[in-house]
Parts: sequence; C-alpha cells; structure tokens
Amino acid sequence: MEFVEDIPTPNLDNVTMHGPFGKKQEGTLCITGHHILFSSRTEHHEELWMLTTNVDTVERKLNGLTGGSVILKCKDFRIIQLDISPLEAFNNVATSIETLSSFEDQTKFYPFFFRPNYTVLEDGWTVFRPELEFNKLLQGDEWRLTYVNSDFQVCPTYPRAVIVPKSVDDDMIVAAAKFREGGRFPVLSYRHEKGSVLMRSSQPLTGPSSKRCREDEQLLKAVIGASNRGYIIDTRSSAVAQAAKSRGGGFEVEIHYPMWRRVHKPIERFTAMLDSLSRLVEACNDTSLSMDRWLSRLESSNWLSHVKDTLNCSCLVAQCLDKESASVLVHGSEGLDATLLVTSLTQIILNPDCRTVRGLQALVEREWIQAGHPFPRRHSHSVYSPSRSKQHSPTFLLFLDCITQIMTQFPCSFEFSSSLLILLFEHSYRSQFGTFLGNCEEERDRLMLSKKTASLWSYLNRPEILQDYLNPLYEPNNRVIWPTVAPVSLNLWEELYLRWVVDLSARREAWRCVTQLRDRDKEMRQRAARLRRQLQELEREAVQAGLLASTTAVR
Repeated sequence: MEFVEDIPTPNLDNVTMHGPFGKKQEGTLCITGHHILFSSRTEHHEELWMLTTNVDTVERKLNGLTGGSVILKCKDFRIIQLDISPLEAFNNVATSIETLSSFEDQTKFYPFFFRPNYTVLEDGWTVFRPELEFNKLLQGDEWRLTYVNSDFQVCPTYPRAVIVPKSVDDDMIVAAAKFREGGRFPVLSYRHEKGSVLMRSSQPLTGPSSKRCREDEQLLKAVIGASNRGYIIDTRSSAVAQAAKSRGGGFEVEIHYPMWRRVHKPIERFTAMLDSLSRLVEACNDTSLSMDRWLSRLESSNWLSHVKDTLNCSCLVAQCLDKESASVLVHGSEGLDATLLVTSLTQIILNPDCRTVRGLQALVEREWIQAGHPFPRRHSHSVYSPSRSKQHSPTFLLFLDCITQIMTQFPCSFEFSSSLLILLFEHSYRSQFGTFLGNCEEERDRLMLSKKTASLWSYLNRPEILQDYLNPLYEPNNRVIWPTVAPVSLNLWEELYLRWVVDLSARREAWRCVTQLRDRDKEMRQRAARLRRQLQELEREAVQAGLLASTTAVR
C-alpha cells in the first residue's frame, strides 16, 4: 500500500473538527496517501474530502498531556482545526499530514493515481496544441511555425513549436535566443484584427557594456516592417532594469532598436506580491475588525494596488495595439510571470474569443502552461507557509482577480462565471488532474503527463459539468472592452477571499435562480420557434390544398 509507512494512525474516532463559519462537528478522521477525510456523526452526515497537497502548513496546539489541536491552513485559504486525543494520535496525525503535504516529487502527487470514472469525450491534452490554436495567425506570408526548439535546447522553458516572423530563419533565432535571459527569444503571442502584433520574451543580456545582438535586432525589425514603429513595454521600473545590467541583464538600447520605443510600467512580483496576499487573507480571516480597521487593513495589504498596476499596464498594451495599430513587445526579466500576466490580460480586453469558456481555456494553455509559467514551483507554498521564498508567487491568482474586476464592469460580456475562475485557482494549487503539473513542457513530457494523468479540460468540457460554470447573463460582445482602472472601480473578490468567512450561500442560490430563469426562457423561446415552424408548415399545406382545389374546379 502506498505511503503506509507515513501513516501510523490512518483512522481515528472521536475527532472534533472546527470548520468554516464556526461549525463544530464530531466524527471519524481518515488519512490516506493523498486525502484527508472526515465523516461527521450529525444527522446530515457532512463530510470533508481534501487533498493533502492543499495543506500549506500544519500548526500544533497542545492541550496538556491529553492531546491537542492540529490546525490545517490550506492553499485555498481555508483553516480547519482538528481536536485529537490521546497525545500519541495527535502527534501521529500532525506528522503524517506534514509529511504527505510536503512531497516535492511530482510523481507522488494524486494525479498519477487518479483514474477518472467518466467517459472522456475530448482529449484535453491535444485540443489546444499550438498547431491548432495559431492556425489563424499563420494565415498569410508574414509568420511561420518553427520547431527550432523541438529538443528544448534553444529554450528549456518554451514549447516545441512557436510562431516567429517568416523572414527570420532558424539560425537567426538560435543566435537571438542566446542574447535573451533563459533563451526566451521574442515570439508571437497574439495578432490583433488591425494587423498589429503582441510579442513576448525575456530581458536582453546587454550587461554593463550594453552589448548588442544583430540577430535579435533583425528579428524585432522583421516584426514591424520598414515603416511602422513599435513599443517595448518593460514590466520593471527603470531603476530595476538599470540595476539588472550589472548582473548581465538589461534592456534594449534604443540606438540599436530605433523603430521601438521603450516604456516602463512596473508590476511587483514574487515576495512583495505574496506578502500582500498574505496580509489580505489575514485581514479577511479576522472577523473582529471594525469597519475602519477593516478598510485600513485592506488598503495596507496593497493587493488591490497590484491589481490596478496590472490592469493599467495591460490597458496600455491594448491601446497601443488597437488605437495606434502599433506592435508591442512585453518583457520583464525572465518573462515567466509579469510578462505572461500582461499578454494574457491584453487578450481578454481585445479578443472576444478569450471571454468564452473555450477561449479562456486556450488562453491559459498557450499563455501560461505552454509558455512555461512554473506552476509547481510558484504554488508549492502559499500565504500561510513559513517556508515560502521568492520562488513562490500568486501571479496566476492575480491574473484571475484582474479578470474578475473586468467581469464586474462588463457582466454580460463573459460566457463563464467567477466560479470557473475559482475552479482554475484551486486546481492550479492542488488537483486530481495533471494539467498544472510540470514547470514547463519539457518537464511535462519527461513526466509523461498526457499518458499517466487526466486533463482538467477533458473533465470540465463535459456538458453536465460545464453548465455549472456558465454566466446566465451572457450576451456575446464582439467589441473591445475597456475597463476602468480608477481605484474606486476596483473591488475585493468576495467569492474567493471571503468564502470561508462569510456565508455566501444566499448569493449562490440567487444565481441559481437566475440560471433557472434563463434556462426556462430559452426553453420557451425554443418552444415558440417550434410552434412558428409548425404554423408555417400548416399554412403552406393550406395554400397547397387551396391551389389544388382551384385547379380541380377549373378542370
């Protein structure tokens, strides 16, 4: 049996669980290699079924020599307290959960043991491959699909296939990759309907002496042609970008890139972002705060400032592409976090397809998963963990939060509801699916995820599942949507940050009623359409019968 040596006490009776909303229940605790199960003795027989990888940290609170409380602080911001006795069982349970929740070997994670009990209607591992997703972008003679990175030697964090200008050969790409941090040379992210394009990369390795790379310069020149101009949006401050030169990094020197204008739109990352989220969650969990104190804590967390800065930068990029028809290159340092955040949000603003369910899934695949955002590395620890470091960051959560802000301003323009965004947040931190495992495509291939694990998209796109995540107010909007970034327009994402503190069941019930009304209205419209078709058929038959009768009379 897997992990049996790590679970000296797999079952324990007479455990008291303190859950969200102050609920207190007594029942049986069961620990397996991947799950923490709790079954209550109440009349409604409530259960807890949670993956051990959801536990961010385990705290022990002794109660003399009789036992104590094991406090589980989870990556989905939930806090669960288990009162356990005797002392030996208390220590066994705490130690088991600490061990099982801290595995670094991804092959020990639950996705490698999970076997779906449903019929897979669509293979989520192949439905969003670059060859299919970039089919529209490949129309014409300007761009091509290159497999220069087929062995992941040019850039370890890029996928095998990327889109580059057709006039740039593979030898030039290899040379340009050596001039970029981690080999992340400029690649096509999105082509706007007006012809302007969105590129992304990592920082150039100019160093203290402002080195240049003619292949990199030619690659970017090929993007915009001979007459147009473009923008380089650097997601670092000018001071940070300048300091990077002393460490071998840097930025594009404008004398070598005369057709490009560099603009700095700084977005905080890593430690600063995670610290802000920690302060926000801590404030949300403190139900004793007065109104003034709550608002002060919310402001001092700076989380909404990160949201504002991100939306501000994304709107600027979108304006360059749409209003000025200018091409844009986005990068920070490594091009793995803030860069992907901005390019993906820009497409939410500009591309109506990204505001559909499948469009969002495709966006997450190509701009986050295939683009090399290291989900396991960034999400191995979260807000509660004392072991977090600068490698841990809630960048993907910030992306989802920014989408929620736009959805609040344009509630009818998104096919999906915020429930889908919460689902993506949860599965990006812990999941029974392998979609968010692997730090890059090379690692996912090595782990053979497509063969050994199930895809989240295969599960989600089943009609009976997907209907729970649709927006009942959705009306397709093919226009560009411009969100306001004024501070008064930004709100706390209550459905996520307060869901374990404030009972939001009434709100969810209201949305269910709206969904039922939508379905009923849809059914009535379909019934009315059928009746109209039947009436038209009867009218045609009556006309034909009349014509036949008149013809007979003439004869």
